[in-house]
Amino acid sequence: MNPEADPDFRPGFRFSKFDAAILIGGALVTVGAGFFLAPVAGLVVAFVLGHFFLFCNVFRIARGPELGWATVFFLAATGAMLSNRPVAAWSLAFGGSFLVAVALIALETRKPSYHGIGWQRFNPGLQDWWNRVRSERKP
Repeated sequence: MNPEADPDFRPGFRFSKFDAAILIGGALVTVGAGFFLAPVAGLVVAFVLGHFFLFCNVFRIARGPELGWATVFFLAATGAMLSNRPVAAWSLAFGGSFLVAVALIALETRKPSYHGIGWQRFNPGLQDWWNRVRSERKP
């Protein structure tokens, strides 16, 4: 079965009008937060929005790892807000969270279910996996 023949099988990068609206709204919030609150507030919004887009639309990683990244960033950002050395703490929060994202993406691209961008290269057996899982689910 090829991807075009199965309407439910749509691997790879995805982008919709809703995604565009979220990115535009997020860009406005980023600018507003950076201007009216503090520059780091705008960076936080942009950083989270960018990772959400990467995880959901580009690499399409599973929900669990995505929530794990969010937890790491939340804890690191909380620590940065409470820190007496905000520049160093925010640098650590952004840098550490970025490294966690890279590790999660690297792990995700090795799964038999990987269906994000570059799936043909990283997971050439995806179509077989998809067919097997679908046939196991049918009553």
